[in-house]
Amino acid sequence: MADVIETLHDHPRPRQSPTSQECLDQIDRLVCSPLLQRSENLCRLVQYLAEHTLSSPTHHLKEYQIATEALGRAPDFDPQLDASVRVLAGRLRSRLAEYYKTAGADDPILVDVPKGTYILSFERRAGSPEQELPATAPVPAPPVRFRIRRWAVAALVILGILLLAWGSVIYFTHRRAAESVNSKAIVGQLPMPFQTFWTPFVHGSQETIVVFSNATFVGNPEIGLRYFDPSRNSRDQINQHYTGIGELLGVLELDRLFPKFGAQFRVKPGGMFTFDEARSNNLIFVGSPVENLTLRRIPTTQEFAFRRVPVGQNHSGEVIAVLHPRAGETAVYPPTSEAGIDGVDYALIALMPGLDRSHWILILAGRSTVSTQAAVDYVCDESSVGELLHRLNIAGGTDMTTFEAVIRVKEANDVPIETKLVDFRRTSR
Repeated sequence: MADVIETLHDHPRPRQSPTSQECLDQIDRLVCSPLLQRSENLCRLVQYLAEHTLSSPTHHLKEYQIATEALGRAPDFDPQLDASVRVLAGRLRSRLAEYYKTAGADDPILVDVPKGTYILSFERRAGSPEQELPATAPVPAPPVRFRIRRWAVAALVILGILLLAWGSVIYFTHRRAAESVNSKAIVGQLPMPFQTFWTPFVHGSQETIVVFSNATFVGNPEIGLRYFDPSRNSRDQINQHYTGIGELLGVLELDRLFPKFGAQFRVKPGGMFTFDEARSNNLIFVGSPVENLTLRRIPTTQEFAFRRVPVGQNHSGEVIAVLHPRAGETAVYPPTSEAGIDGVDYALIALMPGLDRSHWILILAGRSTVSTQAAVDYVCDESSVGELLHRLNIAGGTDMTTFEAVIRVKEANDVPIETKLVDFRRTSR
Protein backbone atom coordinates (compact mmCIF):
# COMPACT_ATOMS: atom_id res chain seq x y z
CA MET A 1 0.00 0.00 0.00
CA ALA A 2 2.82 2.40 0.86
CA ASP A 3 4.34 1.75 -2.57
CA VAL A 4 1.03 2.60 -4.26
CA ILE A 5 0.68 5.86 -2.32
CA GLU A 6 4.26 6.79 -3.15
CA THR A 7 3.61 6.08 -6.84
CA LEU A 8 0.51 8.32 -6.83
CA HIS A 9 2.52 11.17 -5.31
CA ASP A 10 5.28 10.73 -7.89
CA HIS A 11 2.80 10.73 -10.81
CA PRO A 12 0.03 13.26 -10.08
CA ARG A 13 -3.19 12.93 -12.03
CA PRO A 14 -3.09 15.05 -15.23
CA ARG A 15 -5.30 18.12 -15.40
CA GLN A 16 -8.79 17.46 -16.70
CA SER A 17 -9.55 19.00 -20.11
CA PRO A 18 -12.02 21.91 -19.92
CA THR A 19 -15.63 21.07 -20.72
CA SER A 20 -17.40 22.58 -23.74
CA GLN A 21 -19.41 24.84 -21.45
CA GLU A 22 -16.25 26.12 -19.76
CA CYS A 23 -14.75 26.85 -23.19
CA LEU A 24 -17.86 28.75 -24.28
CA ASP A 25 -17.88 30.71 -21.02
CA GLN A 26 -14.26 31.71 -21.68
CA ILE A 27 -15.14 32.86 -25.22
CA ASP A 28 -17.88 35.05 -23.70
CA ARG A 29 -15.28 36.62 -21.39
CA LEU A 30 -13.04 37.33 -24.36
CA VAL A 31 -15.64 38.99 -26.58
CA CYS A 32 -16.78 41.16 -23.65
CA SER A 33 -13.23 42.36 -22.92
CA PRO A 34 -12.17 45.82 -24.20
CA LEU A 35 -9.35 44.23 -26.21
CA LEU A 36 -11.79 42.39 -28.49
CA GLN A 37 -15.10 44.12 -27.89
CA ARG A 38 -14.21 47.11 -30.05
CA SER A 39 -13.52 44.90 -33.10
CA GLU A 40 -16.64 43.21 -34.46
CA ASN A 41 -14.57 41.14 -36.90
CA LEU A 42 -12.30 39.76 -34.16
CA CYS A 43 -15.35 38.84 -32.05
CA ARG A 44 -16.98 37.11 -35.01
CA LEU A 45 -13.78 35.25 -35.80
CA VAL A 46 -13.11 33.90 -32.30
CA GLN A 47 -16.75 32.85 -31.84
CA TYR A 48 -16.81 31.12 -35.22
CA LEU A 49 -13.53 29.31 -34.59
CA ALA A 50 -14.71 28.24 -31.13
CA GLU A 51 -17.96 26.81 -32.49
CA HIS A 52 -16.16 24.75 -35.12
CA THR A 53 -13.38 23.65 -32.77
CA LEU A 54 -15.87 22.31 -30.23
CA SER A 55 -18.25 20.74 -32.78
CA SER A 56 -15.75 19.48 -35.40
CA PRO A 57 -12.26 19.41 -33.89
CA THR A 58 -10.84 17.28 -36.72
CA HIS A 59 -12.22 19.47 -39.52
CA HIS A 60 -9.61 21.94 -40.77
CA LEU A 61 -11.18 25.25 -41.74
CA LYS A 62 -10.18 27.02 -44.95
CA GLU A 63 -9.72 30.76 -45.35
CA TYR A 64 -12.54 30.91 -47.91
CA GLN A 65 -14.97 29.25 -45.49
CA ILE A 66 -14.04 31.64 -42.68
CA ALA A 67 -14.25 34.70 -44.93
CA THR A 68 -17.66 33.90 -46.41
CA GLU A 69 -19.35 32.33 -43.37
CA ALA A 70 -17.91 34.35 -40.48
CA LEU A 71 -16.79 37.67 -41.94
CA GLY A 72 -19.49 38.26 -44.53
CA ARG A 73 -17.23 38.32 -47.58
CA ALA A 74 -18.70 37.87 -51.05
CA PRO A 75 -18.70 34.42 -52.73
CA ASP A 76 -15.95 35.59 -55.10
CA PHE A 77 -13.53 35.99 -52.19
CA ASP A 78 -10.03 34.90 -53.23
CA PRO A 79 -7.57 34.18 -50.36
CA GLN A 80 -4.68 34.46 -52.82
CA LEU A 81 -5.55 38.11 -53.43
CA ASP A 82 -7.09 39.04 -50.07
CA ALA A 83 -5.08 38.32 -46.90
CA SER A 84 -7.71 39.66 -44.49
CA VAL A 85 -8.34 36.28 -42.83
CA ARG A 86 -4.63 35.73 -42.15
CA VAL A 87 -4.27 39.31 -40.91
CA LEU A 88 -7.24 38.96 -38.56
CA ALA A 89 -5.99 35.61 -37.26
CA GLY A 90 -2.60 37.17 -36.49
CA ARG A 91 -4.27 40.12 -34.80
CA LEU A 92 -6.47 37.75 -32.77
CA ARG A 93 -3.39 35.77 -31.70
CA SER A 94 -1.65 38.93 -30.44
CA ARG A 95 -4.80 40.24 -28.71
CA LEU A 96 -5.23 36.92 -26.90
CA ALA A 97 -1.62 37.02 -25.70
CA GLU A 98 -2.08 40.57 -24.42
CA TYR A 99 -5.43 39.70 -22.81
CA TYR A 100 -3.89 36.90 -20.73
CA LYS A 101 -1.13 39.26 -19.57
CA THR A 102 -3.66 41.85 -18.38
CA ALA A 103 -7.41 41.44 -17.82
CA GLY A 104 -7.35 37.65 -18.22
CA ALA A 105 -4.39 36.95 -15.96
CA ASP A 106 -6.60 34.94 -13.60
CA ASP A 107 -8.97 33.34 -16.11
CA PRO A 108 -9.22 29.54 -15.68
CA ILE A 109 -9.14 28.63 -19.40
CA LEU A 110 -6.36 29.63 -21.83
CA VAL A 111 -7.38 30.13 -25.48
CA ASP A 112 -4.92 30.35 -28.35
CA VAL A 113 -4.77 30.17 -32.16
CA PRO A 114 -1.80 27.92 -32.95
CA LYS A 115 0.12 29.14 -35.98
CA GLY A 116 -0.63 27.31 -39.21
CA THR A 117 -4.20 26.36 -38.26
CA TYR A 118 -7.61 27.91 -37.66
CA ILE A 119 -8.57 25.56 -34.82
CA LEU A 120 -8.56 27.05 -31.34
CA SER A 121 -6.75 25.41 -28.45
CA PHE A 122 -8.37 25.36 -24.99
CA GLU A 123 -6.21 24.56 -21.98
CA ARG A 124 -6.96 24.69 -18.29
CA ARG A 125 -4.62 27.03 -16.45
CA ALA A 126 -2.34 25.28 -13.95
CA GLY A 127 -3.80 25.54 -10.47
CA SER A 128 -7.33 26.44 -11.59
CA PRO A 129 -10.19 24.47 -9.99
CA GLU A 130 -11.71 21.62 -12.00
CA GLN A 131 -15.43 21.00 -12.19
CA GLU A 132 -15.55 17.64 -10.45
CA LEU A 133 -16.30 16.32 -6.98
CA PRO A 134 -13.64 14.54 -4.93
CA ALA A 135 -14.07 10.76 -4.56
CA THR A 136 -14.47 11.03 -0.80
CA ALA A 137 -15.29 14.11 1.22
CA PRO A 138 -13.52 14.52 4.57
CA VAL A 139 -15.80 14.19 7.57
CA PRO A 140 -15.64 17.34 9.68
CA ALA A 141 -14.45 16.82 13.23
CA PRO A 142 -16.98 17.56 15.96
CA PRO A 143 -16.62 21.08 17.32
CA VAL A 144 -14.81 21.53 20.62
CA ARG A 145 -16.92 23.55 23.03
CA PHE A 146 -15.38 25.72 25.67
CA ARG A 147 -16.25 28.92 27.46
CA ILE A 148 -14.42 32.22 27.00
CA ARG A 149 -14.99 35.28 29.13
CA ARG A 150 -16.53 38.28 27.36
CA TRP A 151 -13.57 40.57 28.07
CA ALA A 152 -11.26 38.06 26.42
CA VAL A 153 -13.42 37.99 23.30
CA ALA A 154 -13.42 41.79 23.11
CA ALA A 155 -9.66 41.91 23.51
CA LEU A 156 -9.16 39.39 20.74
CA VAL A 157 -11.48 41.35 18.42
CA ILE A 158 -9.60 44.62 19.07
CA LEU A 159 -6.26 42.89 18.59
CA GLY A 160 -7.49 41.42 15.29
CA ILE A 161 -8.62 44.84 14.03
CA LEU A 162 -5.28 46.42 14.93
CA LEU A 163 -3.34 43.64 13.22
CA LEU A 164 -5.54 43.94 10.10
CA ALA A 165 -5.07 47.71 9.93
CA TRP A 166 -1.31 47.46 10.41
CA GLY A 167 -1.08 44.67 7.86
CA SER A 168 -3.02 46.79 5.34
CA VAL A 169 -0.61 49.70 5.79
CA ILE A 170 2.39 47.43 5.27
CA TYR A 171 0.75 45.73 2.26
CA PHE A 172 -0.13 48.95 0.40
CA THR A 173 3.27 50.50 1.20
CA HIS A 174 5.12 47.51 -0.19
CA ARG A 175 2.70 47.21 -3.12
CA ARG A 176 3.27 50.82 -4.16
CA ALA A 177 7.03 50.35 -3.97
CA ALA A 178 6.78 47.10 -5.92
CA GLU A 179 4.62 48.73 -8.61
CA SER A 180 7.20 51.47 -9.03
CA VAL A 181 9.99 48.92 -9.41
CA ASN A 182 7.91 46.76 -11.76
CA SER A 183 7.03 49.77 -13.90
CA LYS A 184 10.71 50.60 -14.38
CA ALA A 185 11.48 46.95 -15.11
CA ILE A 186 8.69 46.76 -17.70
CA VAL A 187 9.98 49.86 -19.50
CA GLY A 188 13.41 48.27 -19.69
CA GLN A 189 11.85 45.17 -21.27
CA LEU A 190 9.94 47.05 -23.98
CA PRO A 191 11.17 46.62 -27.57
CA MET A 192 13.91 49.08 -28.51
CA PRO A 193 11.87 50.60 -31.40
CA PHE A 194 9.17 51.57 -28.89
CA GLN A 195 11.68 53.02 -26.44
CA THR A 196 13.29 55.10 -29.20
CA PHE A 197 10.10 56.35 -30.86
CA TRP A 198 8.07 57.13 -27.73
CA THR A 199 10.82 58.57 -25.50
CA PRO A 200 9.84 62.21 -26.25
CA PHE A 201 6.35 61.58 -24.87
CA VAL A 202 6.86 59.21 -21.94
CA HIS A 203 9.98 60.56 -20.22
CA GLY A 204 10.72 63.90 -18.66
CA SER A 205 8.53 66.36 -16.77
CA GLN A 206 6.37 67.48 -19.71
CA GLU A 207 2.83 66.17 -19.65
CA THR A 208 1.31 64.76 -22.85
CA ILE A 209 -2.16 65.79 -24.03
CA VAL A 210 -4.00 63.73 -26.66
CA VAL A 211 -6.26 66.01 -28.71
CA PHE A 212 -8.93 64.18 -30.69
CA SER A 213 -11.15 65.71 -33.35
CA ASN A 214 -14.73 66.67 -32.65
CA ALA A 215 -15.76 68.41 -35.85
CA THR A 216 -17.94 71.50 -35.86
CA PHE A 217 -21.28 70.48 -37.38
CA VAL A 218 -24.66 72.11 -37.73
CA GLY A 219 -27.94 70.21 -37.64
CA ASN A 220 -28.82 66.96 -35.91
CA PRO A 221 -29.38 63.29 -36.83
CA GLU A 222 -33.07 63.93 -37.62
CA ILE A 223 -32.56 66.70 -40.20
CA GLY A 224 -29.00 65.77 -41.15
CA LEU A 225 -25.52 66.94 -40.17
CA ARG A 226 -23.10 69.02 -42.25
CA TYR A 227 -19.86 70.87 -41.53
CA PHE A 228 -20.28 74.35 -40.07
CA ASP A 229 -19.86 77.09 -42.69
CA PRO A 230 -19.40 80.55 -41.10
CA SER A 231 -20.58 82.23 -44.32
CA ARG A 232 -23.95 80.43 -44.18
CA ASN A 233 -24.56 79.27 -40.61
CA SER A 234 -25.07 80.98 -37.29
CA ARG A 235 -22.75 79.95 -34.46
CA ASP A 236 -25.72 79.10 -32.26
CA GLN A 237 -26.43 76.22 -34.67
CA ILE A 238 -23.08 74.54 -33.93
CA ASN A 239 -23.18 70.93 -32.80
CA GLN A 240 -19.91 69.48 -31.43
CA HIS A 241 -21.21 66.19 -30.04
CA TYR A 242 -19.84 63.86 -32.72
CA THR A 243 -16.45 62.23 -33.17
CA GLY A 244 -15.39 59.49 -35.58
CA ILE A 245 -15.12 55.95 -34.22
CA GLY A 246 -11.56 55.68 -35.57
CA GLU A 247 -10.45 58.62 -33.44
CA LEU A 248 -11.96 57.08 -30.30
CA LEU A 249 -10.42 53.67 -31.00
CA GLY A 250 -7.10 55.43 -31.60
CA VAL A 251 -7.26 57.07 -28.16
CA LEU A 252 -8.01 53.67 -26.61
CA GLU A 253 -5.00 52.18 -28.40
CA LEU A 254 -2.75 54.90 -26.96
CA ASP A 255 -4.30 54.30 -23.54
CA ARG A 256 -3.19 50.66 -23.77
CA LEU A 257 0.33 51.64 -24.82
CA PHE A 258 1.27 54.41 -22.38
CA PRO A 259 0.92 52.35 -19.15
CA LYS A 260 3.58 50.00 -20.55
CA PHE A 261 5.99 52.91 -20.11
CA GLY A 262 4.58 53.78 -16.69
CA ALA A 263 3.22 56.96 -18.31
CA GLN A 264 -0.17 58.65 -18.65
CA PHE A 265 -1.76 61.38 -20.74
CA ARG A 266 -4.71 63.75 -20.61
CA VAL A 267 -7.43 63.67 -23.26
CA LYS A 268 -9.03 66.77 -24.76
CA PRO A 269 -11.54 67.24 -27.58
CA GLY A 270 -10.22 69.68 -30.16
CA GLY A 271 -12.94 72.23 -29.38
CA MET A 272 -11.82 72.55 -25.74
CA PHE A 273 -8.08 72.75 -26.39
CA THR A 274 -6.29 76.04 -25.60
CA PHE A 275 -2.99 77.57 -26.72
CA ASP A 276 -1.79 77.85 -23.14
CA GLU A 277 -1.84 74.05 -23.07
CA ALA A 278 -0.09 73.91 -26.44
CA ARG A 279 2.85 75.95 -25.13
CA SER A 280 3.47 73.90 -22.01
CA ASN A 281 2.80 70.28 -23.00
CA ASN A 282 3.67 67.56 -25.47
CA LEU A 283 0.77 67.07 -27.89
CA ILE A 284 -0.62 64.13 -29.88
CA PHE A 285 -3.29 65.09 -32.42
CA VAL A 286 -5.64 62.30 -33.50
CA GLY A 287 -7.71 63.19 -36.58
CA SER A 288 -7.57 65.17 -39.82
CA PRO A 289 -7.30 69.01 -39.84
CA VAL A 290 -10.68 69.02 -41.57
CA GLU A 291 -12.23 67.90 -38.28
CA ASN A 292 -9.44 68.57 -35.75
CA LEU A 293 -9.52 72.32 -36.39
CA THR A 294 -6.88 73.04 -33.74
CA LEU A 295 -4.31 71.60 -36.16
CA ARG A 296 -4.90 74.60 -38.42
CA ARG A 297 -3.73 77.01 -35.73
CA ILE A 298 -0.37 75.45 -34.84
CA PRO A 299 2.87 75.38 -36.90
CA THR A 300 2.09 73.30 -39.95
CA THR A 301 3.94 70.38 -41.52
CA GLN A 302 6.74 71.14 -44.00
CA GLU A 303 6.50 68.30 -46.53
CA PHE A 304 2.91 67.02 -46.59
CA ALA A 305 -0.38 68.84 -46.02
CA PHE A 306 -4.10 68.16 -46.25
CA ARG A 307 -5.80 69.98 -49.11
CA ARG A 308 -9.35 70.10 -50.41
CA VAL A 309 -9.72 69.65 -54.16
CA PRO A 310 -12.83 69.84 -56.38
CA VAL A 311 -14.50 66.52 -57.09
CA GLY A 312 -17.36 66.98 -59.49
CA GLN A 313 -19.86 69.82 -59.38
CA ASN A 314 -20.38 71.46 -55.97
CA HIS A 315 -18.30 68.76 -54.25
CA SER A 316 -14.77 68.62 -52.94
CA GLY A 317 -12.53 65.89 -51.59
CA GLU A 318 -9.51 65.76 -49.34
CA VAL A 319 -6.04 64.71 -50.41
CA ILE A 320 -2.59 64.68 -48.81
CA ALA A 321 -0.51 67.00 -50.97
CA VAL A 322 3.26 66.56 -51.38
CA LEU A 323 4.60 70.09 -50.96
CA HIS A 324 8.03 69.38 -52.50
CA PRO A 325 7.60 66.40 -54.84
CA ARG A 326 10.74 64.84 -56.24
CA ALA A 327 11.18 64.13 -59.92
CA GLY A 328 8.89 61.34 -61.05
CA GLU A 329 7.00 61.15 -57.73
CA THR A 330 3.29 61.63 -57.18
CA ALA A 331 2.14 65.06 -56.04
CA VAL A 332 -0.90 63.90 -54.09
CA TYR A 333 -2.16 60.91 -52.13
CA PRO A 334 -4.20 59.12 -53.27
CA PRO A 335 -2.52 59.37 -56.67
CA THR A 336 -4.75 59.87 -59.69
CA SER A 337 -4.20 56.23 -60.67
CA GLU A 338 -6.15 55.16 -57.55
CA ALA A 339 -9.05 57.57 -57.93
CA GLY A 340 -12.31 55.81 -57.13
CA ILE A 341 -10.73 52.62 -55.76
CA ASP A 342 -12.68 51.39 -52.74
CA GLY A 343 -10.95 50.02 -49.67
CA VAL A 344 -7.76 52.09 -50.07
CA ASP A 345 -6.95 55.24 -48.12
CA TYR A 346 -3.99 57.28 -46.86
CA ALA A 347 -2.89 58.81 -43.57
CA LEU A 348 -0.21 61.23 -42.39
CA ILE A 349 2.14 60.61 -39.46
CA ALA A 350 4.36 63.53 -38.45
CA LEU A 351 6.65 64.24 -35.50
CA MET A 352 7.29 67.97 -35.12
CA PRO A 353 8.76 70.37 -32.56
CA GLY A 354 6.22 71.95 -30.23
CA LEU A 355 5.46 75.64 -29.82
CA ASP A 356 8.09 75.53 -27.10
CA ARG A 357 11.08 73.86 -28.75
CA SER A 358 11.57 71.62 -25.72
CA HIS A 359 8.20 69.99 -26.42
CA TRP A 360 6.98 67.68 -29.17
CA ILE A 361 3.93 67.33 -31.42
CA LEU A 362 2.84 64.03 -33.00
CA ILE A 363 0.18 64.16 -35.72
CA LEU A 364 -1.80 60.99 -36.53
CA ALA A 365 -4.28 62.04 -39.21
CA GLY A 366 -6.12 60.07 -41.84
CA ARG A 367 -8.32 61.15 -44.72
CA SER A 368 -11.10 59.20 -43.00
CA THR A 369 -11.83 58.00 -39.49
CA VAL A 370 -10.68 54.48 -40.47
CA SER A 371 -7.30 55.65 -41.80
CA THR A 372 -6.86 57.79 -38.67
CA GLN A 373 -7.24 54.62 -36.61
CA ALA A 374 -4.72 52.93 -38.90
CA ALA A 375 -2.19 55.74 -38.27
CA VAL A 376 -2.50 55.21 -34.50
CA ASP A 377 -2.24 51.44 -34.89
CA TYR A 378 0.92 51.93 -36.99
CA VAL A 379 2.83 53.81 -34.29
CA CYS A 380 1.59 51.38 -31.61
CA ASP A 381 2.88 48.33 -33.48
CA GLU A 382 6.46 47.18 -32.85
CA SER A 383 7.18 45.95 -36.38
CA SER A 384 5.75 49.08 -38.03
CA VAL A 385 7.70 51.42 -35.77
CA GLY A 386 10.85 49.36 -36.38
CA GLU A 387 10.38 49.67 -40.14
CA LEU A 388 9.82 53.43 -39.87
CA LEU A 389 12.99 53.94 -37.80
CA HIS A 390 14.96 51.80 -40.25
CA ARG A 391 13.72 53.82 -43.23
CA LEU A 392 14.54 57.05 -41.39
CA ASN A 393 18.00 55.66 -40.55
CA ILE A 394 17.44 56.11 -36.81
CA ALA A 395 19.34 53.54 -34.76
CA GLY A 396 17.72 52.01 -31.69
CA GLY A 397 18.57 53.80 -28.48
CA THR A 398 19.49 57.08 -30.22
CA ASP A 399 17.60 60.37 -30.01
CA MET A 400 14.43 60.64 -32.05
CA THR A 401 14.36 63.13 -34.94
CA THR A 402 11.47 64.95 -36.58
CA PHE A 403 9.90 63.46 -39.71
CA GLU A 404 6.78 63.32 -41.85
CA ALA A 405 5.46 60.12 -43.43
CA VAL A 406 2.51 58.89 -45.48
CA ILE A 407 1.05 55.39 -45.10
CA ARG A 408 -1.27 53.54 -47.44
CA VAL A 409 -4.18 51.86 -45.68
CA LYS A 410 -6.16 48.88 -46.90
CA GLU A 411 -9.51 48.54 -45.18
CA ALA A 412 -12.45 46.16 -45.22
CA ASN A 413 -15.84 46.71 -43.57
CA ASP A 414 -14.53 49.94 -42.01
CA VAL A 415 -11.63 48.11 -40.34
CA PRO A 416 -7.97 48.79 -41.24
CA ILE A 417 -6.38 45.47 -42.12
CA GLU A 418 -3.08 46.43 -43.74
CA THR A 419 -0.75 49.45 -43.75
CA LYS A 420 2.30 50.27 -45.82
CA LEU A 421 4.81 53.12 -45.58
CA VAL A 422 4.82 54.76 -49.02
CA ASP A 423 6.57 58.14 -48.54
CA PHE A 424 8.60 59.86 -45.84
CA ARG A 425 10.87 62.84 -45.21
CA ARG A 426 13.26 63.65 -42.40
CA THR A 427 12.83 67.25 -41.29
CA SER A 428 14.89 69.69 -39.25
CA ARG A 429 13.99 70.41 -35.66
